[in-house]
Amino acid sequence: MASLAPTRRVTLLALAALGGCATLQQVMALRDVDFAVDRVVDVRLAGVRLDEVRRFEDLRATDAARLLAAVAERTLPLELDLHLTALNPADNTVDARLVRMDWTFLIEDRETLSGVLEGDVVLPPGEPRDVPVPIAMDLFEFFDGSARDLFEIARSLAGQGGEARRVALRASPVVQTALGPIRYPSPITIVERDIGR
Repeated sequence: MASLAPTRRVTLLALAALGGCATLQQVMALRDVDFAVDRVVDVRLAGVRLDEVRRFEDLRATDAARLLAAVAERTLPLELDLHLTALNPADNTVDARLVRMDWTFLIEDRETLSGVLEGDVVLPPGEPRDVPVPIAMDLFEFFDGSARDLFEIARSLAGQGGEARRVALRASPVVQTALGPIRYPSPITIVERDIGR
C-alpha cells in the first residue's frame, strides 16, 4: 500500500483543511488506495507479439529477422500494457477520484519511460478497479545486448519465463477535491513486482 511520510501527510492535511471535511476525506481516501501491478499484457518487441513466445527459437523466421534488423539499426521498440489494480479500502467513507497520474516506469530499478495518465477513475470503497497504463519505449535506450539478450528482457516482461524482472511505477497522483485538483507533494513508488519466472 502506498504510504506517505509525516511531512507529506501534514502538507496534504493543510491543503485539505482549506476546503473542509469533504476535501480532507477525498484526499485521505486517495492516500489510502492500494495500487499493485496486476499484469503485463500485449507485449510487442519491434512489432512482434511475445505473449505466446517462450524461446527465441520459437520465433517465426520473419519475426526473428525483424528483431535482428532492429538491433542492427540500434532501435528496438517495446510496447506493453501495464495493468494496475487500485483498491480504495472498504472502510473509507468516500470515493477516491484519481484524475491524473504522472508516472515513471522502472525496470530493475532503472528509470525508463515517463508519461501521464489522464482521465477520471472513480474508486468506490471496497471495489477494485483496473487502471491500464500503456507503455511504449525503445529498449535500446536503456539496455545493452544482443537481439537474444533484449528478447529475454521482453519475454520476462511478457510473463513467458526467463529471469524475473522487478518492475515499478513511480507516480504523482492527483485527486479531485472540492478545491479542485490536488497533487501529491512528491512522487511515491506505488507499485512494485517481480515479473517472469
